Amino acid sequence: MAATINQIAEAAGVSTATVDRVLNNRPGVNAATVERVRTVMQALGAASPVRGRPRSTPNYRFGFVLPASRRGFFDMIDRVVAQAAGDFRHQHITEITHRLPNQDGADFAQELAKMTDLDGIAVLAPDVPQVKLAINELARSGVHVVTLFSDVAGSLRETFVGADNRAAGRTAGILLGRCLPHGEPGRCAMLSPSTRFAAEIDRRIGFAQVLEERFPHARLIELSDMPESEDQAYTFARQFLDPAQTGGKLHALYNLGPGSHGVSRALQEFGYDSSLGFVVHDLLEMHRSLLVANVVSYVLQQDVYYAIMTAAKVLRLLCEEVRGALAVSNPRIEIITAENLS
Repeated sequence: MAATINQIAEAAGVSTATVDRVLNNRPGVNAATVERVRTVMQALGAASPVRGRPRSTPNYRFGFVLPASRRGFFDMIDRVVAQAAGDFRHQHITEITHRLPNQDGADFAQELAKMTDLDGIAVLAPDVPQVKLAINELARSGVHVVTLFSDVAGSLRETFVGADNRAAGRTAGILLGRCLPHGEPGRCAMLSPSTRFAAEIDRRIGFAQVLEERFPHARLIELSDMPESEDQAYTFARQFLDPAQTGGKLHALYNLGPGSHGVSRALQEFGYDSSLGFVVHDLLEMHRSLLVANVVSYVLQQDVYYAIMTAAKVLRLLCEEVRGALAVSNPRIEIITAENLS
C-alpha cells in the first residue's frame, strides 16, 4: 500500500504542504528539506504516494494571528472570526485564532515562527525585521501567509488583505481640512501611538500629505506617543491638547489609533463641542456612542467580516493551487456619521 502524504510529512518532520511542494517540484522549499522528504519517501516505498489534497484532517487548518494588546480593534477582529465559524465549517475550514505578545515585535515573531503545522496563516503583525524573517521561514516551509489589515511589505507573504491605509489617512485629511478656517491658519492635531504597525504609519503619511497638498494654511500638530489605555490617553490629552499648549483651541483632530474615549473626556473638560472636527477609525461600540453624542464627527470603517472571509478564500485557493488566487478586491473605506449609522 502506498504511503500517504500525511505519513511522509510526519516521518520527515515537515508540514503536508511542504511535502506537496516537493512532490510537484514547486519553489519555496530549501534543498536540505527537499532531500530529507525524498529520503523519507524512498524509505517508506512512496515513489507514487496517494494523491489529492495533502492534509491530515478533512479540513484546511488556517490560523488568524493577532497581537494580544490594543484591545479595541484587535478584539473586534477576534469576535468576527469567532462569529464566522459556521461559514468556515461550510467551506471545510478549521479556523484557529492566536493572540501573540508584541511588546517589541521579537516576541511576536518567535511565536509566529512556530506555526508550521498550519496550512495557511492570516496575520496582523508589527512591521519589524524579526516578523519578516518569521514570515519568510513559514513560506519556505510550505505555509501560505497573507497579511491582514496591516501589511508587512518586503516579506514573502503572498498578498495583503485590507483597506488602503494611505488612502484612509488621506480621506481623514480631506474631511478635516474642510473643517479648518479659510485663508488663515487652522490648528489640526494628529494623534497616533508609538507604532510599529504599517497601517498606522501609512495613515499618518496620507493625512500629512493631504494637508500639505490641499490645505496650505493648516498648522499640523503631530503627537505620536499616544498611550493605548483610555486612562493614559486621557492624561496625555489633558497635557498636550490644552489650548495653552496648542496655541489656542483646535479646529480639527485626527486620532488614528486607540484611546478615543480618554481623549474625548479631556476635550469636554477643555470646553470643546460638536464644532470640533474629530475623525477616528473602526466602528467600535465606543465610537458608535461618541458618534451618537456628536463628539466624533466621522468614523472611517472597513468591512472586517469581508476582509476575514477574503483572507480565508485566498488561503484556500492558494492551497488548491487555483490560478488567479491572488486576484482579490480589498475592502473600501466607508465614512460613517451619526446620520448613516445602522
